[in-house]
Amino acid sequence: MSDEEHHFESKADAGASKTYPQQAGTIRKNGYIVIKGRPCKVVEVSTSKTGKHGHAKCHFVAIDIFTAKKLEDIVPSSHNCDVPHVNRTDYQLIDISEDGFVSTLLSVSLLTENGNTKDDLKLPTDENLLAQLKDGFGEGKDLVVSVMSAMGEEQICAIKDIGPK
Repeated sequence: MSDEEHHFESKADAGASKTYPQQAGTIRKNGYIVIKGRPCKVVEVSTSKTGKHGHAKCHFVAIDIFTAKKLEDIVPSSHNCDVPHVNRTDYQLIDISEDGFVSTLLSVSLLTENGNTKDDLKLPTDENLLAQLKDGFGEGKDLVVSVMSAMGEEQICAIKDIGPK
């Protein structure tokens, strides 16, 4: 054993998986599932009875959480499905730049010691959300944006007005 300290400069996530396995029969409506490699929110689940070959099957109808596309999958209820790790984080809006990227500052409860800004988010593709964001910012309102992240993707999913600046 050496007395030297080892310091690793890395921005990696320690090899953490973007998904975890869960038995198909335990996934419910409003839960999350990966269908065709996309993170989705389950909107409908129906389970068929066991047939001649022995497996009850779960039919999932889900909406992609980033593109809002409808996807379907049928999986034996005893088999495992991938479930994405989905996180929602709130950030305070600082600026909207002309290149289509949103500049945000972590809200007070999530502010890092050095007050870093997050500049890598694109404007939302949802027209209502985009209009709400631009109008609120134009009126000088203090806005908090909720950012949903899953499987290495991030997108603004909600906006809250916390009063005038």
